[in-house]
Amino acid sequence: MREASSLDDRLRSAFAGRKVLLTGHTGFKGGWMALWLTMLGAEVRGIALSPETEPSLFDALGLSELIDHRIADIRDEKALGEAVAGFEADIVFHLAAQSLVRPSYEDPVGTLSTNVIGTATVLEQVRRMPSAKAVVVVSSDKCYENNEWPWPYREVDPMGGADPYSASKGCTELVASSYRRSFFADPEGCQLASVRAGNVFGGGDWSRDRLVPDIVRANLSGTPVIIRNPEGVRPWQHVLEPLSGYMELGALLLSDRSTDFAEGWNFGPSADAFVRVKDLARGMQQAWGEAAAPIEFGSNAGDPPEANMLTLDSSKAAQRIGWRPRLTTDEAIAMTAQWYLAHAEGQRDMRQFTQQQIAQYCGMPADAAAQAEYDRQCA
Repeated sequence: MREASSLDDRLRSAFAGRKVLLTGHTGFKGGWMALWLTMLGAEVRGIALSPETEPSLFDALGLSELIDHRIADIRDEKALGEAVAGFEADIVFHLAAQSLVRPSYEDPVGTLSTNVIGTATVLEQVRRMPSAKAVVVVSSDKCYENNEWPWPYREVDPMGGADPYSASKGCTELVASSYRRSFFADPEGCQLASVRAGNVFGGGDWSRDRLVPDIVRANLSGTPVIIRNPEGVRPWQHVLEPLSGYMELGALLLSDRSTDFAEGWNFGPSADAFVRVKDLARGMQQAWGEAAAPIEFGSNAGDPPEANMLTLDSSKAAQRIGWRPRLTTDEAIAMTAQWYLAHAEGQRDMRQFTQQQIAQYCGMPADAAAQAEYDRQCA
């Protein structure tokens, strides 16, 4: 067994000098991942639509100066093919998606088209890419048929979804599974894995109808924060947590043992992060300080239905990859509030600030057994 290495060392060893194709880089998770990959020495080509919000993380980080930035709709086979052309990627991370539950009620067909047909279109491009050794398809914890069980969902649980967004993510997983068995089954060829995370938050998310961005907007405008579904329990996690899982898995898919990891994986938070919506909101306001806006708990009557209980079981990733969350809920909240406060000052280099948060995350103490298990898998 090799000596356990740091997270940064492991990822840098896997991605330095690699060509990485990343869809969805203008979004929240994609923006963080694009920056992190450049810090590791990867050559990144990003394909996505233009940023949907103003402000946007993409602009705050100046990503157009760091990566090969291409605009294309993943549902458009011709446009996607032109955006991919000439880039011999080693690995593909597919993050582009319609990522919100409430807008899926407003545009169910668009949601299904992006998340299902778009995924198939991306995988078709990967099939035509002889250089590709691995592809990671990102879906969501909401891909599971949610029965409001008190125990977390495991990778063996059935796909489902009552709302259009959840159904689209269940279908995304079925498409990934089908392509894995039909087109990526060669042990010597490209390997395909799919990944599911919890409710992700962190600096730079300005999406509408999402808890933390709504809180930030209220704090900046001095208006009360209206919290719907305050008793709902969610698997909250900082954006860096699942991204670290995606990349550690990607590193293994690039290794000599790639076929052992070409399957579905959960990268959710620890059990103490399964907290109520109102508790996360209160924690965010406490971290914000004296300028935080008051919280009001409203009714979600008349709103689209939302799950009351949703949690993930990530024991498989812990046991087989050695991945575990690094942040407590309080640490995740503090990092998030610090990012938004720094951005609100208007005088900070947000790319540098974000890089510092990534470096801080990589340097945080991790479970020694988890590191040793990961190194054993890579040996």
